[in-house]
This record gives sequence, C-alpha cells and structure tokens, in this order.
Amino acid sequence: MTFDALLELFQQRIPAHPWAQISLYVLALALIAALAQWLVARVVGRVVYRVLSLSGNREWAAALMRHRTYRRLGYAVFLAVITVGISQVPDLGKFSILIERLAHGGTWISVFLMLSGVLGAWQTVFANSRRAQTRSIKGYVQIAQLALWLVCGVLVLSILIDRSPLWMLSGIGALSAVLLLVFKDTLLSLVASTQLTSNDMLRIGDWIEMTQSNADGFVMDIALHTVKVKNWDNTVTTVPTYKLFSESYRNYRHMFESGARRIKRTLRIDASTVRFLDDEELKALMRFRLLHDYLEVKQQEVEQTNRALLGGNSDPVNRRRLTNLGTFRAYGIAFLRAHPDIHHDLLLNLRMMEPDSQGIPIEVYCFSTRTGWTDYERIQGDIFDHLLAILPELGLRLYQAPSGADLAGMREYSPHGAHAALAAAATDPGAREPAQSQMDRADRVA
Repeated sequence: MTFDALLELFQQRIPAHPWAQISLYVLALALIAALAQWLVARVVGRVVYRVLSLSGNREWAAALMRHRTYRRLGYAVFLAVITVGISQVPDLGKFSILIERLAHGGTWISVFLMLSGVLGAWQTVFANSRRAQTRSIKGYVQIAQLALWLVCGVLVLSILIDRSPLWMLSGIGALSAVLLLVFKDTLLSLVASTQLTSNDMLRIGDWIEMTQSNADGFVMDIALHTVKVKNWDNTVTTVPTYKLFSESYRNYRHMFESGARRIKRTLRIDASTVRFLDDEELKALMRFRLLHDYLEVKQQEVEQTNRALLGGNSDPVNRRRLTNLGTFRAYGIAFLRAHPDIHHDLLLNLRMMEPDSQGIPIEVYCFSTRTGWTDYERIQGDIFDHLLAILPELGLRLYQAPSGADLAGMREYSPHGAHAALAAAATDPGAREPAQSQMDRADRVA
C-alpha cells in the first residue's frame, strides 16, 4: 500500500464533525510534542551527563540534574512543537493565534528557566570548591538571573501583545523614574555587591563587627540583597548589602592574616603604695632575673647624677632615687619581651597614664602571636595573672573600691561595736579579754 493510499484512508476515517476533527488534531499534536519532549530531555540529558562525567566534571553533571535543566529544556521543546503545529489544526480560527502566542511565550519562559538553572548549577559547583571559602559569586549569579528575567519579561510581553520589543523598551524608558524608585534597593545592592567583591572588602568567613546592626561574628553568606552574619551567640543577623558599603564596620581578617592580635588592658595601681626604694629593697630585688640588668644600669645612672648635681649633700630628699612603680614598669616590659607568645617585632610598651580617682592606670600594650580567641585569652590571662601576683613583691597594691566586706570590717572595729562586745562579755566571763582588746582597738581608731 502506497503512502497516498494510507493518507486517503486516514482522511476517510476522520470524523465529519468539526469539533471531533479539532480534538483529534489537537490530541495528535500533543502526543507528537510529548514524544519530542521525552526524546530531547532523555537523550540530551544522558549525552550531556555522560560527556561531563567522562571529562571529569561530574559535579557539573550532578548540579545540572539537580537544577532540572534538562527537564526545562524538554518543556521548551514541547511548547515549541505546539507553537509550530497549532496553525495546522483546521477550524480553530482566532483560537489558533491565541494558543500560538501563549505557547510561544511559554517556550521562551522555559528557555530562560533553563538558563537560570545553568546559572544556579554554576553557583552550586562554585560553592563546593575551595575558592568559595573566601569568595562568593552569589551576588553575580543573582544579577545575571535578574537581567535574564527582565529580558524574558520584555520578550514575552511583546509576543503576547504582538508588538516589537523595541516598542516595549521605549515604554520602559518612559517609566524609568518609577522603575528606579521600585528597584532602588536592588540597584543599591547591585553597586554595593560589585564594589565589595571587586575591592575584596568582604569575604565569606570574615569576622566583622557592625554595632549599628548588632552584627558581631563570621560572614556566612553574601548575596545580592543581604549578607548573613552568624554571631557569637549562634544567632544570625541579616544586614542589607548596601549598608556594608555605605556604613562603617570592623573587619578582623587582616588581623588573622598578619598573625598578631593586640593586647591592650589597664592595671590600676593604688596611689598610696607608690614610694621610693631603699638600698635594702634594691638588694632584695637584684635576685629578679628580669630586673638584675635594669637595676645595675639604673643604679649607676642615679649615682652619677647624684654625684654631679648634689656633691656631698646626703639628704635623701635631695637625691634621685628609684621608685617601686617605675621598677614595676621596667619589670613588665622585660617580662613581655621574654614571653614566647608575644610578637617582638611589633610595638610593645607598658605606659603610665594620667592618674584619676580610681588610682594610677598602667596600660599594657603588645601583640600576641596567636590570633585564635581561646589562645589569645589564655595568653592575655597568663600575662595579667603574673603581673597582678608580682605587685606585692614591689610593695604595690591594685586599686579596688571598698566592698561590702570592707565596710562590715570597719563597723566591727567601730566604738559602738566594741561597746556592744563589752556588754556581751559581761554575761560571758571568757569573752572579756577579747572584748577589752577590741575596745582598745576601737579607741585607737577613734
């Protein structure tokens, strides 16, 4: 049987009713489109997956599959077949044009969905690489996706209303002021994200501190509109991207990269304990290994000065002498220079600041060689533990405001407290002697 005979037989079998013919043609067109969709999605998907796997890009193959790129390509083929074949269905009239436009617009939407899936797969592959630990392309991917959808919107709308895309673009130009107002945050975030990434101002994993936004922790994610910061209390602060470009914040990345973290803390010395050191105390302090060389040099310098300026005057008031506070500062500097965890190539100092009502501030300023929080606090704690414990050896005392226990002790030795103790001792003969001693102390205090 020839092809012409088969075609004639098929035309004889077609129902005579118009709606039956339309339904039959539409069903045949849908079956052909579905078959084309299945073939393209399955064949193209397998071929691309096999090629990428054999070339060592298995991550790309898995990412494209995860973002349903092949399925969206199949949708585009299905709608494209409908667009081409719907005009062959007889007796549809104006419905044919409407269906063709809808299918044509849907085809482009599916194509742009596929391209957006490719961009999403790129983001997924990059996120699993080593570079993603410090860099983020999420903002660029979102910008590209936004540009795709703007083009898609213009193209699909021009197809539906049967107008040129240039006509649509001219209309958008007339509405540019409204669009700028609507997309203000997006445009600001676009510029900020580009500047942050191109100037290397912010990376994933950076420790930043932004007090105005209550952000203090590590950067988790950098997107087009927002930056997520995981705070030290495990909460997450979301900061608009443009704020990180227009407002100030502190980034500790360079501190970690330099390998040195600053220690800046103050000890407050009780001013009443500052005094001159006599010869016996100087001899006793010579046993300190860190002070031995300093004391020898200082003593020679002081003796030369006294001989040159005072001559035979031996009054201690007119002589230059060493103080326990100056000796403590010299000991602190020597201790820091000998410490193995202190950076000796950077600034190191122990300075006395302006005295106030809370004592004499002695500021310790140096840099530790460990930047991790735990090691940094351990080093800082060890340094100040030692400096606090060495103060009594030099006759110094740390300033501390009176506490409740101090005030209670003063009340115990007050005259009223002593008389109360004597009254209690009248009924207890064994307590008379301590009570009398307490009375004598109270009289001396009074």
